[in-house]
Amino acid sequence: MMKTIGVIGGMSWESSAEYYRLMNQYAKARLGGHHNARCLMLTVDFAGIEALQREGAWDALGEQMAEAAAQLERGGAQIVLLATNTMHRVHASIEAAISTPFLHIADPTGAALKAAGVTRAGLLGTRYTMEQDFYLGRLRDRHGIETVVPGERDRTDVHRIIYDELCHGIVKADSRRVYQRVIEDLKARGAQAVILGCTEITLLIGADDSALPVFDTTALHARAAVDWALDSA
Repeated sequence: MMKTIGVIGGMSWESSAEYYRLMNQYAKARLGGHHNARCLMLTVDFAGIEALQREGAWDALGEQMAEAAAQLERGGAQIVLLATNTMHRVHASIEAAISTPFLHIADPTGAALKAAGVTRAGLLGTRYTMEQDFYLGRLRDRHGIETVVPGERDRTDVHRIIYDELCHGIVKADSRRVYQRVIEDLKARGAQAVILGCTEITLLIGADDSALPVFDTTALHARAAVDWALDSA
């Protein structure tokens, strides 16, 4: 029997819905018939989370994520996912709170980049993900991937579009063009691929929209969870 995947979602629910769709699609693709993923999802209220992010209150956020993970474990989850890149800033708090495995979102991405022969990748995400070391450092130290991030003005635009538009399900052609221009710049600076390092960016940018090969963290994370749930069962 497929093991139970536990997902901490709601950051935002728009991308959490993508996780749910993708996990079920991947499970059906592997198992066929009427099969789907065996999963639990706990969605937090993003309003409070976003406010604490702006305040830099990462200890409080870690406590909230740890409690959400523990609640999923009590509910029967046998592996836990955090359906957001940014909140992996507090992954250590989650791992300390549970005994079940925690699948870090950077690891499936790093493995896919390495398998594709990519050693230098552009990174798009929230300002926290692009500027702090919790994500860049893991890709570098565990997977040997060097990352290139946009300049200050472009980071501001990328971050704003995520929070003001994509988190609300708003997808604008003008914003897609902004991201395409940023990706072009990353390519000019030597990036061999681009990481969609925020789970909402998949709503805006696909493979056909990018001048670089796209590595979608949402899709890679969801697939890795299904593979783990099936292959370790």
